[in-house]
Amino acid sequence: MNGRLWISVEALVVIVLVCLVTAAVMPDTRADTPAAQAAAVEASPPARIRPSSPMSAPRNDAWTVVGVGGGGAQFIPAVSPHMPNVVLVRCDMTGAYISHDAGESWRMYNLRGGVRFFLFDPVDADIIYTATGSGLYRSTDRGSTWALVFPDPATVVGSAMPDDHAGERFITSDGRRRSIQAMAVDPEDSEVLYAVITEGGASALHVSRDLGRRWRSLGAVAGGASRVFVDKASPAENRTVGIFSAGAVDLLRNNRITRMPTPARFTSFSGGFDSQAGRAILYGTSGNRVYVSHDGGASWNEATSNVALGGTLQRASTIAASENFGEVAYVRITASGGGQTFNGLARTGDGGITWTHVVNTSARPGDRPDAPPNASWFYALYSRDASVASNSLSVAPNHPNIVYGTDFGRTMRTTDGGSTWFACYSDIRADYSATTRGLDVTTTYGYHIDPFNPMRHFITYTDIGLMRSEDGGVTWHISTTDVPRAWRNTTYWIEFDPEVEGLMWGVFCRNHDIPRPKMWRNTDPARYEGGVGISTDGGRTWTASNEGMPQTAPTHILLDPESPVGNRTLYVAATGTGVWKSTDNGKSWELRNNGLDYEQPFAWWIDRDRNGVLYLIVARRSEDGSYNNWRDGALYRSTDGAESWTKVQLPQGVNGPNGIAIDPEDPNRIYLALWGRRTAEDAVNGGIILTTDGGRTWREVLTRDQHIYDVTIDPRDPNILYACGFQHNAWRSDDRGETWSRIKGYNFKWGHRVIPDPFDPDMIYVTTFGGSVWYGPAKGDPDAVEDIVTPEVAYGNFRGRED
Repeated sequence: MNGRLWISVEALVVIVLVCLVTAAVMPDTRADTPAAQAAAVEASPPARIRPSSPMSAPRNDAWTVVGVGGGGAQFIPAVSPHMPNVVLVRCDMTGAYISHDAGESWRMYNLRGGVRFFLFDPVDADIIYTATGSGLYRSTDRGSTWALVFPDPATVVGSAMPDDHAGERFITSDGRRRSIQAMAVDPEDSEVLYAVITEGGASALHVSRDLGRRWRSLGAVAGGASRVFVDKASPAENRTVGIFSAGAVDLLRNNRITRMPTPARFTSFSGGFDSQAGRAILYGTSGNRVYVSHDGGASWNEATSNVALGGTLQRASTIAASENFGEVAYVRITASGGGQTFNGLARTGDGGITWTHVVNTSARPGDRPDAPPNASWFYALYSRDASVASNSLSVAPNHPNIVYGTDFGRTMRTTDGGSTWFACYSDIRADYSATTRGLDVTTTYGYHIDPFNPMRHFITYTDIGLMRSEDGGVTWHISTTDVPRAWRNTTYWIEFDPEVEGLMWGVFCRNHDIPRPKMWRNTDPARYEGGVGISTDGGRTWTASNEGMPQTAPTHILLDPESPVGNRTLYVAATGTGVWKSTDNGKSWELRNNGLDYEQPFAWWIDRDRNGVLYLIVARRSEDGSYNNWRDGALYRSTDGAESWTKVQLPQGVNGPNGIAIDPEDPNRIYLALWGRRTAEDAVNGGIILTTDGGRTWREVLTRDQHIYDVTIDPRDPNILYACGFQHNAWRSDDRGETWSRIKGYNFKWGHRVIPDPFDPDMIYVTTFGGSVWYGPAKGDPDAVEDIVTPEVAYGNFRGRED
């Protein structure tokens, strides 16, 4: 039996109580025993149950992103100067998001990597730019589809993704490595673009007068540029252009660039043009100081005491101004005075001369009248704090009272200058459940359906723990009640008892994103915290069950289906400590590391074949591309219930096993998902390998994708396999892994694993590293309109080949 059959078809329940989405009442015909349920399923297949996201914006394909919304870091909101309802936000997990209704709903789009900046054309409302690590893209249909502008698509001959996160760069025929750091469009001519282009560590301002096809250098500027301003009062044939970086303002005037140092190295800076006089007003913050310039950066005045309103300014961080109402700006501050602390936003309406404290987030929600309305699930998860999201701020260019703020889990909006705020990432229902608005920035590991209740779904998340749906995947409840608070960050996996209704086990951990290197690069695994929890009420409440097991980072739990009810045998893989075994229903645990060649084994995943043979994946502990050392990952086998382990020999150069699938009909046929090793040119020794003789020999079956996270066998048909990884693809094979095709429409950069829908053979779930759970057609959507429409770099057709 494959250990990754998330729901047993024999244990499915026939009936549905009440579907909250359709309000269609269905009769309760649930049988009392799994055998009776299996007979009922055979006689009458269960009704189709499809999760949905009713608050999300429509996509250009048949896919839906499901979940609670928010949950991860969001940055650089951008508001259209033409229509303030059009808003863009990026996240730290490669996705970009667009809303056409002021944040009520969002659509995710993906352009081969994380976003550097957004830019609206000031002349044409249909044109938007997005710059990513791979290049500059332009949309001419208000963000529906995107075309590569820079580098020139005709010069792109390949791409490379060598590092652990598969960061992508295009390889061009001229061999140059250039990137656009910041850009502006001429305020009167859409064809004229000004961009700071960096090459070999040097930055220069460039101009294009043909929509980015050709560029001409105008001179060197300071590195680290993040904003470019074009003075619309300057002559069209001789523009004045300002380039803002952390330590200087470079000003192009009369075809000459002058550098003007700032009074401090700014941690945040912004600017705009006075709505009356048209002069440039610039703002910057550094430590506990706020600075303002009314002459384009030639001189600066300190506005610290004005912002503090007679108190002491302890910290000033994010600052943002309205582009066309530059006299209006907002700054996030912490100030004290008179025995009180103000932690929130200050606003100026006169170019920094006077300031008003508009929202104080120091108080707890129950103590303050200005708590954000529709305060979302995110508060309850971590603390009672209901502060306004303001790590990043953006003021609407022509509506200075409209401001968007983001932080490490939320995007929020005010339309009254900061007095009241609205959560734009989740919709909260009367029962305090949440559903996404389409802005999902959450890492997911599994999608799990209760074998006794097909309406009860679970998502195992990073950062927001375990979420439970009681309506078939539409709305979600926090499901980490009574889990020790230190463990609530991440739920890596859950297991159901197939014969005892309500009985579940879960592995919870304080340390997220394992096995990514950032989690062990500077942290001793001995400091990881986490353990096992047991629920007897279908995941509503949990009890810690760690007897014999110290604090550790458990990443997978596996139940032996042949063990006796009431005394189940379970196995846990734990990063840093190894394999743990319980033979008493998870009450107590013993370490089972005999044969593992590691002091701190990065035990990651356990699987079991139909004969009871166990396989253990030990994750790699290196990111430098090295091989044949103690940091290598490995595959182990146990034929005695984890009492001893034997290493399975892998091909030369392979040291990054990450996922495993064992053929349910032939235990000698094993598929192994591999994470490629880094080289100077690209990743190598990744993809999927196959053995048909129990691991004695292996051969490659998928090499086009070098960062495969997991491989899955369809429980209905072992001829059908799925795979997913960090190279913006999900894959399907219909011939037992011999050939693979891309699943069209799915294009999130960082994928985790594919999980077949147990109710519908034509649908699958795809869990991701930062894009929640995608739900869509198992064979892909042949009519999908992909985000990238440039033929040379389009998804699934990179230079004429499936990538």
